[in-house]
Amino acid sequence: MGDQRRNPRAYQTRRMTFSACHRLHSPHLSDEENKNVFGKCNHINGHGHNYMVKVTLFGEIDPKTGMIMNMTDLKKNMAEAIMKPMDHKNLDIDVQYFKTRPSTTENLTVFIWNQMQTVMEKPDLLYEVEVYETENNIVSYRGE
Repeated sequence: MGDQRRNPRAYQTRRMTFSACHRLHSPHLSDEENKNVFGKCNHINGHGHNYMVKVTLFGEIDPKTGMIMNMTDLKKNMAEAIMKPMDHKNLDIDVQYFKTRPSTTENLTVFIWNQMQTVMEKPDLLYEVEVYETENNIVSYRGE
């Protein structure tokens, strides 16, 4: 009987940072409710972050290349999905996605996941997107 095992599978992660500003403000809440929910992060002029994003892939290691995905390709995908639309931008003004929802880290993480899905040649390799708003405030999303 022949060996029917598939190639080993592994996780592959690339990290990238970008800077952006935003104001935590929901169009679904009154101004008073926004102040109560978001506190100082609801300041009319917004505030900025140096976000750190980790994109993790999961898949078979190609026996020919020894890679799940070429890191150069992953870097290009992340630049297209993350840097181009958001680096040094005002998320609430410059990114259409946040015109109808608050630019929380949770929503930002989902946005990045969706962006990665559209730019990747093999989007099924995408396992997790993790966004660090600060070193203590972190959100991860796996497409659920």
